[in-house]
Amino acid sequence: MIKFLIKGLLRDKSRSRIPVLVVAVGVMLTVFMHAFVTGYMGDTIEMNARFTHGHVKVMTRAYAEEMNQMPNDLALLEVDELTNKLNAMFPDVIWSPRIQFGGLVDVPDKNGETRSQGPAFGMALDFLSAHSAEVKRMNIEKTLVRGSLITKPGQALLSEKFAQNLGLKPGDEFTLIGSTMYGSMAFYNFTLAGTVTFGVEQMDRGALLVDIYDARIALNMENAVGELIGFLSDGFYNNDEAKAIASEFNAVYAETEDEYAPVMKTLAQQGTMGQYVALVDVWTVYISMVFVIAMALVLWNAGLLGALRRYGEFGIRLAMGEEKRHVFNTLIYESFVIGVLGTILGTAFGLLFSWLMQTYPIDMSAMLEGATMMMPTQIKARITPDTYYIGFIPGLLSTVVGSALAGIGIFKRKTSQLFKELEA
Repeated sequence: MIKFLIKGLLRDKSRSRIPVLVVAVGVMLTVFMHAFVTGYMGDTIEMNARFTHGHVKVMTRAYAEEMNQMPNDLALLEVDELTNKLNAMFPDVIWSPRIQFGGLVDVPDKNGETRSQGPAFGMALDFLSAHSAEVKRMNIEKTLVRGSLITKPGQALLSEKFAQNLGLKPGDEFTLIGSTMYGSMAFYNFTLAGTVTFGVEQMDRGALLVDIYDARIALNMENAVGELIGFLSDGFYNNDEAKAIASEFNAVYAETEDEYAPVMKTLAQQGTMGQYVALVDVWTVYISMVFVIAMALVLWNAGLLGALRRYGEFGIRLAMGEEKRHVFNTLIYESFVIGVLGTILGTAFGLLFSWLMQTYPIDMSAMLEGATMMMPTQIKARITPDTYYIGFIPGLLSTVVGSALAGIGIFKRKTSQLFKELEA
């Protein structure tokens, strides 16, 4: 009987190859859509993490209360010692020092008089250290419009639109006028190394990027930073993991009342990001499940119809003396094999297309030009552990259930009735 079933599956396309292809297509779409939704909705979180929030952020308690005002007078001190402590406690987290500051960019003429001025939003990153991944993390090299990246102290990057408004080109000098950590006036000269564009209106209006070394000198912040940004080892935000890390660190300083004591906050605990993280988690599940259910219904019907059309075959087998339960069981076995083969094939192709879209995303920067909120400029998928097995829900379960429902009719009909269906 087993040999008979195998021959039947191999020779009858309607029982093997066509159902396997139908299952494979449904599973492939399910896997790809799950990776697409996860990637697109998660990219906004990662974009905010890279630019401002990090996956976790360490700052003083006083700084955390006024974080939106960038109060560098409340900055972290003795940062080297604190960084070593963080590396020892959380070796899998990558820590990067950041200083955010505001100031006025003053461009002199040939006589040294002010030619043009503009307010700037400044961000100090580690550009020059050999181990730093800040340039790659923020994708600065690909956003370069003119000139080059920062290669030595005293250089800076400006957003392209800001540089054009000020009449600056690479190689020109300008002065940053701001305030030091102690409240006094700060003046520091920079040479424009190049210009960048982020595709986000609020950053392209007046972004200034400098090396952390120059910012510390200019703002009198020796061995101090406004924030220490932490990124999880896999490069993606995990709220549960981030909360566990923050809880462990904050427990060390729980008993002190010093407002300058360090505190760690997760991305979800900063501003309105908590609401967005919760929204993304919920809607990623909802959208994925809607598609999973839709594909499940399609494959359920395919399994149901495939079994119904075989009632004549079942009549012959019953007439030959085969028991109804055995006929039913072989139907389930066949649908299980078809479901497994189709699911494996569909998952493989779904992962392939997801990987291609994850590696080669679709650029949408031209469509988002002038946007007033931070949104990802690329559409890309993201492969997660769920992506590897989510296709088994519609591919295997629905196919087997559909065949089982159709197979129930075997127990409700008489052999003579099944023979009449064969003659028809």
